[in-house]
Amino acid sequence: MKPIVRNLNAVYPNSADSEKQRYRAVEVGFAEHFGELGEHRFFSVPARTEICGNHTDHNNGKVVAASINRDVIAVAEQTNDGFVTVKSEGFPEDKIDISDLEPREDEKNTSAALIRGILMGFKKNGHNIGGFRAYTSSGIIRGSGLASSAAFEVLIGTILSHMYNDGQIPPAKTAQIAHTAETEYFGKHSGLMDQTACAVGGFVAIDMKDGDIPVIEHIKCDFDAYQHALCIVDTKSEHSDLTGKYSEIYNEMSEIAGFFDCKTLRSLSLADIMLNIRFLREKFGDRAVLRAIHFFHENERVEKVVHALKNDMFENFLMSVRESGDSSFKYLQNVYSNSDIRHQSLSIALNVAESTLHRKGACRVHGGGFAGTIQAFVPFDLLKQFKMNMEKIFGTGACHILSIRGIGACEVILE
Repeated sequence: MKPIVRNLNAVYPNSADSEKQRYRAVEVGFAEHFGELGEHRFFSVPARTEICGNHTDHNNGKVVAASINRDVIAVAEQTNDGFVTVKSEGFPEDKIDISDLEPREDEKNTSAALIRGILMGFKKNGHNIGGFRAYTSSGIIRGSGLASSAAFEVLIGTILSHMYNDGQIPPAKTAQIAHTAETEYFGKHSGLMDQTACAVGGFVAIDMKDGDIPVIEHIKCDFDAYQHALCIVDTKSEHSDLTGKYSEIYNEMSEIAGFFDCKTLRSLSLADIMLNIRFLREKFGDRAVLRAIHFFHENERVEKVVHALKNDMFENFLMSVRESGDSSFKYLQNVYSNSDIRHQSLSIALNVAESTLHRKGACRVHGGGFAGTIQAFVPFDLLKQFKMNMEKIFGTGACHILSIRGIGACEVILE
């Protein structure tokens, strides 16, 4: 395969000049931090937005996701010192010895764990690894549910692919390695959606029935043609400490699957749950059962979303998005934490969104949930009012109008 190398105009068709200044600023940051800047290269990985398939990927489910026009970028140079050293703007430096790649308990939930895990993943898969220094800068809203951590993971893998493997590692493979690092080194139980969407780019349907070998289908979709904007509303509620809540969803779904001697719910059907619902409720509790029910219906909704978009049935698409949000609230139960009922920013945001939209468009919880952001598809004629209403409550800049980026992880050429 050809290495994925793009120029600025291809990656940023509407903002190449301003983005060039951003890359130059990262060069300055590198030189200031490391003391010098030698022969170097640039890389970019987009964030992603989940369209449908809320908390299904970790049980080998189906999702629809898309890369967006927010990214994490890096300037990197190859070294022969045996270390990968990464300085992310606003964060402490991470320095990993590539001869010491076993997981460390004291590194759990850190970027160092992710880097170490990706290096080990490359090594285990027979790929080349080596030292480099990188300075990164993120344009991804922190705590937004746009997969900033997955984008960072894929960025590290993309640098290794281009610097030491001639850019020959397929993006989907880089995503798999990054996902393993997140689960085994970082300590977060999640599915493969985030890394895959960030790596491959564009609007994609992903079927994870076969675990680490996802079936990826690119879908043509232009929200502008339907006179709708894709919005993410940042409720400014902190969600960095919610790994335990996300793990509870994974654990409860796994418990239900385990009752049938299965590893994931994908090996079962909704009929299996309903035929045994009395025993499942007694053994695992109602919430676990409801979350399993959500999984099966959400998989069906993903198929409806894909069908609707392929057949120019946008109202059907919006209906499925609304149903997805409704199911997440009632059955998956990830809109607020029942251990902190005083803070329900996502519920407030959804209420204001529904009131503003007047049964037009669609809105739903976005990403992992419990805090962070909601997603909305807003008709152009309501966009100004929608943004104003949201920012009146959550502050200036809380409503982000996004667009789909067709290019995934890549090396970037400035000239």
